[in-house]
Amino acid sequence: MEKEIDISTLVEAISKLKNEDEISAFLSDILTKSEQETLTLRLKVAKLLDKGSPYKQIERETGASSATIAKISEYLKYGYDGYRTVIERLDNK
Repeated sequence: MEKEIDISTLVEAISKLKNEDEISAFLSDILTKSEQETLTLRLKVAKLLDKGSPYKQIERETGASSATIAKISEYLKYGYDGYRTVIERLDNK
Protein backbone atom coordinates (compact mmCIF):
# COMPACT_ATOMS: atom_id res chain seq x y z
CA MET A 1 0.00 0.00 0.00
CA GLU A 2 0.99 3.60 -0.49
CA LYS A 3 2.28 5.99 2.16
CA GLU A 4 -0.53 7.10 4.45
CA ILE A 5 -1.67 10.70 4.31
CA ASP A 6 -3.36 12.37 7.27
CA ILE A 7 -6.94 12.78 6.06
CA SER A 8 -8.44 13.35 9.50
CA THR A 9 -9.54 16.93 8.77
CA LEU A 10 -11.24 15.82 5.55
CA VAL A 11 -12.93 12.91 7.33
CA GLU A 12 -14.13 15.22 10.09
CA ALA A 13 -15.43 17.75 7.56
CA ILE A 14 -17.41 15.10 5.66
CA SER A 15 -18.80 13.63 8.88
CA LYS A 16 -20.21 17.06 9.80
CA LEU A 17 -22.31 17.23 6.63
CA LYS A 18 -25.98 16.49 7.16
CA ASN A 19 -27.27 15.06 3.88
CA GLU A 20 -26.48 14.05 0.30
CA ASP A 21 -27.00 17.60 -1.00
CA GLU A 22 -24.42 19.01 1.42
CA ILE A 23 -21.97 16.22 0.60
CA SER A 24 -22.48 16.75 -3.14
CA ALA A 25 -21.91 20.51 -2.80
CA PHE A 26 -18.76 19.99 -0.72
CA LEU A 27 -17.30 17.44 -3.12
CA SER A 28 -18.11 19.71 -6.07
CA ASP A 29 -16.25 22.54 -4.34
CA ILE A 30 -13.12 20.62 -3.38
CA LEU A 31 -12.74 18.24 -6.34
CA THR A 32 -12.11 19.14 -9.96
CA LYS A 33 -14.39 17.57 -12.57
CA SER A 34 -11.50 15.24 -13.45
CA GLU A 35 -11.11 14.16 -9.81
CA GLN A 36 -14.86 13.60 -9.54
CA GLU A 37 -14.77 11.44 -12.68
CA THR A 38 -11.80 9.48 -11.35
CA LEU A 39 -13.47 8.74 -8.02
CA THR A 40 -16.73 7.80 -9.73
CA LEU A 41 -14.87 5.49 -12.10
CA ARG A 42 -13.01 3.81 -9.23
CA LEU A 43 -16.24 3.10 -7.38
CA LYS A 44 -17.85 1.70 -10.53
CA VAL A 45 -14.83 -0.56 -11.09
CA ALA A 46 -14.92 -1.70 -7.44
CA LYS A 47 -18.61 -2.60 -7.74
CA LEU A 48 -17.97 -4.60 -10.92
CA LEU A 49 -15.01 -6.40 -9.34
CA ASP A 50 -17.15 -7.20 -6.31
CA LYS A 51 -19.73 -8.79 -8.63
CA GLY A 52 -16.99 -10.96 -10.12
CA SER A 53 -16.79 -9.27 -13.51
CA PRO A 54 -13.64 -10.12 -15.49
CA TYR A 55 -11.02 -7.42 -16.10
CA LYS A 56 -11.62 -7.29 -19.86
CA GLN A 57 -15.34 -6.72 -19.36
CA ILE A 58 -14.63 -3.96 -16.83
CA GLU A 59 -12.18 -2.34 -19.26
CA ARG A 60 -14.83 -2.37 -22.00
CA GLU A 61 -17.64 -1.09 -19.77
CA THR A 62 -15.72 1.63 -17.96
CA GLY A 63 -12.70 2.52 -20.07
CA ALA A 64 -10.48 1.94 -17.01
CA SER A 65 -7.01 0.61 -17.65
CA SER A 66 -6.01 -2.84 -16.51
CA ALA A 67 -3.53 -1.18 -14.10
CA THR A 68 -6.33 0.84 -12.49
CA ILE A 69 -8.53 -2.24 -12.23
CA ALA A 70 -5.68 -4.24 -10.66
CA LYS A 71 -4.99 -1.48 -8.13
CA ILE A 72 -8.65 -1.31 -7.10
CA SER A 73 -8.76 -5.10 -6.89
CA GLU A 74 -5.76 -4.98 -4.56
CA TYR A 75 -7.51 -2.45 -2.31
CA LEU A 76 -10.65 -4.60 -2.27
CA LYS A 77 -8.58 -7.58 -1.11
CA TYR A 78 -5.96 -5.98 1.11
CA GLY A 79 -7.08 -2.41 1.80
CA TYR A 80 -8.93 -0.85 4.70
CA ASP A 81 -12.37 -2.21 3.71
CA GLY A 82 -13.56 1.24 2.65
CA TYR A 83 -14.69 0.06 -0.78
CA ARG A 84 -16.32 -2.99 0.77
CA THR A 85 -18.24 -0.92 3.32
CA VAL A 86 -19.53 1.49 0.68
CA ILE A 87 -20.50 -1.28 -1.74
CA GLU A 88 -22.41 -3.16 0.97
CA ARG A 89 -24.25 -0.03 2.05
CA LEU A 90 -25.14 0.89 -1.52
CA ASP A 91 -26.46 -2.63 -2.08
CA ASN A 92 -28.60 -2.40 1.08
CA LYS A 93 -30.09 0.97 0.06
